[in-house]
Amino acid sequence: MRHVEYQVAQSASLTLFNTGQKSSACCRIALIQKMATALVLTASVPANHGKEKCETIIQKVMSPESYIKHPLQNKWALWFFKNDKSKTWQANLRLISKVDTVEDFWALYNHIQLPSDLMSGCDYSLFKDGIEPMWEDGRNRKGGRWLITLSKQQRRADLDHFWLETLMCLVGEGFDEHSDDVCGAVINVRAKGDKMAVWTTDYENKDAITHIGQVYKERLGVPQKVIIGYQSHADTATKSGSSTKNKFVA
Repeated sequence: MRHVEYQVAQSASLTLFNTGQKSSACCRIALIQKMATALVLTASVPANHGKEKCETIIQKVMSPESYIKHPLQNKWALWFFKNDKSKTWQANLRLISKVDTVEDFWALYNHIQLPSDLMSGCDYSLFKDGIEPMWEDGRNRKGGRWLITLSKQQRRADLDHFWLETLMCLVGEGFDEHSDDVCGAVINVRAKGDKMAVWTTDYENKDAITHIGQVYKERLGVPQKVIIGYQSHADTATKSGSSTKNKFVA
C-alpha cells in the first residue's frame, strides 16, 4: 500500500527597485515579494513485505527565484564608530560589512542594533564602497552634508524610521540623476540630541544639492515649515562657534 502526500511551501524573495520619475521631487522605492513555491513529495513505501517499517523518501524542488539575488547599483559599506577616549578617532572607526545585493542589505540591517538602542557616542555610517566616512577622504574633501537634528523626544518616535528611510534613499538610488553626487550617510547618537546627515561630494553643485535636499526632506516627512540646512565640511571643520553657516536650505 502506498501513501503519497504533496505539500506546497512558500518562500519569499525581496526585490528592491527604484521607479523615480523626473517630474517628481522624490523617487518611490518599493519592496515586492516574489513568492516561489517548493513542492515537497513525501512517499511512504514498505521497505520489506515482512516488516512494518516504512522507508520515507523526501524530495525537494526549489524555484530559482528562491536563491537568485538582486544586485544594487552600487556596493555599500557599513561603518560603526564607538567613542573611546583612550583611542584615536580612526581607531574607534570599524568597518562592519559590505553589501551589493538587496538580500544582503536586509540581512545586514536585520542583524544589527537599531540606532535608538545604541549607546551615546556611537555612530553608524553607510557609504559607497571606496569612500571612508571622514572629511579627509578625497570624495568628501570638497563636499558637505544635509543635516537633520533630532530632539531627545524624537529618539524613540523618529530616529529608527528616519535612518531606515535614509538607507533606502541611498541603496535605492533615490535621488534620481543626482544619486552619483551622494557619498553616504551618517547617524550620530548623542545625549544632547541625535543627528543624521546625507553627505555629497561637491558643495558647489547647487542643482544636485538642492534636489537631494528636497527629496530627502520629503522622504522623511519633514513638515514644510521646518528648515533643514546644508553645510560644507570645510566650514564645519573651521567653525568658531557652536553652529555652522548653511550654504543651502530646504
